[in-house]
Amino acid sequence: MQPSSILCRAQEARQNALAAGSDLANVRTVATFAAAAWAKEATYAEKREERMRKRAAGQAIDVNPPARQDHHPDRDFAAMR
Repeated sequence: MQPSSILCRAQEARQNALAAGSDLANVRTVATFAAAAWAKEATYAEKREERMRKRAAGQAIDVNPPARQDHHPDRDFAAMR
């Protein structure tokens, strides 16, 4: 399962708040790196969601898909011989 951009941004904000509220340097460092990782993942998720929206919009436009053709013209010529 891939995280949504909303989840990623929420986790990024949580890590930034943790970094801002900590008195310990190592906690601030780890939380800052974690926030950066969540921001990067949110960017990937936003791109992925945009691709999904575009794909869904493209499929919604094609209301009448072409009829399936099981007919093979070459087989007709073979039957005539």
